[in-house]
Amino acid sequence: MNLAQKQFRLKIRYHGQRLGDYFVVKRLSSSNSSSIVPAKVYTNADTQKEQILKENRGKSGVYIWINLLNGKSYVGSSVRLSIRFIEYFNTSYLLKNPSMMICRAMLKHGYSNFSLTILEYCEPDKCLEREGYYLKLFKPEYNISQDPTAPMSGRTHSNASKTIMSEAKKGENNPNYGKNHSGENNAMFGKNHSDESREKISNAMIGNTNKKGKPKTGGSGIPSQAIEVVDIKTNLTTTYESISEAARALEINQQTISMYFKRNAPKPCKGRYKCSKV
Repeated sequence: MNLAQKQFRLKIRYHGQRLGDYFVVKRLSSSNSSSIVPAKVYTNADTQKEQILKENRGKSGVYIWINLLNGKSYVGSSVRLSIRFIEYFNTSYLLKNPSMMICRAMLKHGYSNFSLTILEYCEPDKCLEREGYYLKLFKPEYNISQDPTAPMSGRTHSNASKTIMSEAKKGENNPNYGKNHSGENNAMFGKNHSDESREKISNAMIGNTNKKGKPKTGGSGIPSQAIEVVDIKTNLTTTYESISEAARALEINQQTISMYFKRNAPKPCKGRYKCSKV
């Protein structure tokens, strides 16, 4: 702990007037977490919004939101913290995710009644592991699931975990690897499709109609268009089944990637990703 951090925490502990300041220190200086020195502490998410987004741009790590009115908290992690925080600061995002207690709490109490603490910065592939550590340590009330890798506990997987799981199921790790599904091994062997099913399959194979049989709207590419993305910073090449899947994994707006293809942009998307249709 450097001098600035030490003075800051002492000031909160002995001279802070707000009940919320007490909760910040109480959470991070409990007997089980006395050795934890947070990377960043923002006592007012509302007035420090720009600072939060600026200081966490391009970083990955684990964070904790703390309600300054009641001390309840939420622990999360992200491979791109600034993108994740932009979502939290977007009221539309909060309204679209009413199943998340932290979103409902922010809408009810307002950003000014929440502090944000960066518990630690870490490598992207360590985010889930470190998030799990802090979930067990703090047992935050706003987290529906206390296990970041739980597939069905009222939450969705983070983009980082989706990528990891996708890679883990490729090649020999795929349960269907090396299996023969032709002939009698095929689930449809000896069976016939109904007339309705045949019509649906026929329409889908045409490629120029949607599920209702209406012409698809024009655009930079078909939504199911597979694309290959090269990260010029890590030199990692990843293939995605669709533009929307790539947008989710890279935490980029889908429209941004679509416009990249439409304009045939010569520069990497977001200054980092080279995209090409497969």
